[in-house]
Amino acid sequence: MFDNLSEKLGLVFKKLKGHGKLSEDNIKEVLREIRLALLEADVNFRVVKDFIEVLRKRVIGQEVLESLTPAQQVIKIVHQELIQLLGGEKTDLNLTGQPPVSLMFVGLQGSGKTTTVGKLSRLLLQKNRRPFLIPVDIYRPAAIEQLRQIGESLKLPVYLPQKGERPVEICKKGLNKARESNYDTILIDTAGRWHIDEPLMNELQEIKLTIKPQEILLLADAMTGQEAVSVALKFDEVLDLTGVILTKMDGDARGGAALSIKTVTKKPIKFVGMGEKMEDLEAFYPDRMASRILGMGDVLSLIEKAEATLDERKTREMEKKLHKGVFTLEDFLEQLQQIRKMGSLEQLLSMIPGFSPKVLKGVNVDEKELVKIEAIINSMTKEERRKHHIIDGSRRRRIARGSGTEVKDVNQLLKKYFMASKMIKKFKNFGMKGLPKGMIPGL
Repeated sequence: MFDNLSEKLGLVFKKLKGHGKLSEDNIKEVLREIRLALLEADVNFRVVKDFIEVLRKRVIGQEVLESLTPAQQVIKIVHQELIQLLGGEKTDLNLTGQPPVSLMFVGLQGSGKTTTVGKLSRLLLQKNRRPFLIPVDIYRPAAIEQLRQIGESLKLPVYLPQKGERPVEICKKGLNKARESNYDTILIDTAGRWHIDEPLMNELQEIKLTIKPQEILLLADAMTGQEAVSVALKFDEVLDLTGVILTKMDGDARGGAALSIKTVTKKPIKFVGMGEKMEDLEAFYPDRMASRILGMGDVLSLIEKAEATLDERKTREMEKKLHKGVFTLEDFLEQLQQIRKMGSLEQLLSMIPGFSPKVLKGVNVDEKELVKIEAIINSMTKEERRKHHIIDGSRRRRIARGSGTEVKDVNQLLKKYFMASKMIKKFKNFGMKGLPKGMIPGL
C-alpha cells in the first residue's frame, strides 16, 4: 500500500535534509518532485494541482525559510496537508435512529461487496451490535449462497429469498424479519454489474426509496485507481452516497484512489479492506494513513490490532515467563501463531515507524517461511520444545524428515530462536519497559 509513493517521497525528503537553509529554488524543486510523485501514484491531476498550490503558499513563507530545521518544517506541512487531502478526521458509521438501522452496500461487480458485508458485520458484532444480512443480488450465480456461508461462519442470520422474489421485495421482507427478531442493524448486499447501467441504477434507487438506509456505502476497488474515482462520482450522482469503502488496498502500491476520492466526491472514506480474511477491514483514519505514506508508521493501529487479536490470557502468561527470562520453543511457536493472527508481516511492519518500503524490500516476510517454522516445531517432541539443548544432529535429521524440510532449515530456525532468547534475557536484565504488550522482541 502506497509503496511507490512512500519511496519517492522518502527520497525527496532525504535530499531536502541535505540542505541547511532552504532557498525558494530548493523549495520549487521539492514541490516539482512531490507533484511528479503524486501524478505517478495516479492521483487525480486537479487534486495534485490544488494540493501543490496549498503547499506552495505555506512552504514559501517565513514558517519554513527562517526555520532552524526547514526540512522538518516542510515534512510537517506536507503531513498536515495530506491529512486534509484524505478527509481531515475519521468519519464513523451513522448508526443512530430507530432500529433496525439499514446499511446499503453498492458498487460494481468484483469490488468485494459481499465479502466486505461480512467483514463489517464482524466489526459490528465486536461493538455489541446485532447484524442481520440481506442478499439482494439475484443475478450473480452463487451470490446469495456466498453471503449465507459468510453468515454461517460468523453465526449471523441471513434472509434467504424465495424463488421469484425481486430485490425490493427481498429488502422489505428481510427488514420485517430483522425487526420481528430484534436485530438492530441490517446490511443489504446489492447487485453489481461490470459497468454502470440504467437498470442497475434504477433498482438501487428503488431500494433506497423503499428502505431509506442510514448509510449508502460505495465499495470501490483501490487497484483501479482513477477508475474508482469515476465510479464513485457516477454512483454519488444517482444515490447521494454517505461514504466509501476502499477494497484491495493491500494490493495497491500507488494509492491514487485513496488520495483523490474524498476531494473529488466530497464523500469520506470510512473503511479500507486490507486483505481477504474476515478481520482484514480497518477503520480509515486520515492522520494515520498520512503517517504511513510518509514512512512515520502507524503505531496506534498496530496496538489496536494487537489488543483485538491477541489472546489476553496467553498474553499475561507470556509476560510472566518473559519477566522470569523463560522462553522455550513452545513459546516461540505460540508467539508466532499469535502474530500471524494479526495479519501479514508486511502489513504489520509497515505500521512501525522507520520501516519504509525500501527497508521492507530487504526483509524476508515470506508467509511460507512461517508455515515451515510451524511444521518444524510441530515435528519436535514436547521435551525437545522445552529443552532445546538436547536437539543434537540425529534429532535434527529426524525433525527435518518429519516436517518435510531439510536439516539446514532446522538449523536456521534454532538460530532464530537462540537470537530471540538472547534478546529476552537482555530485556529481563534491563527491564521490560517499552516492550509492546504481548509482543516478543526479535519477532
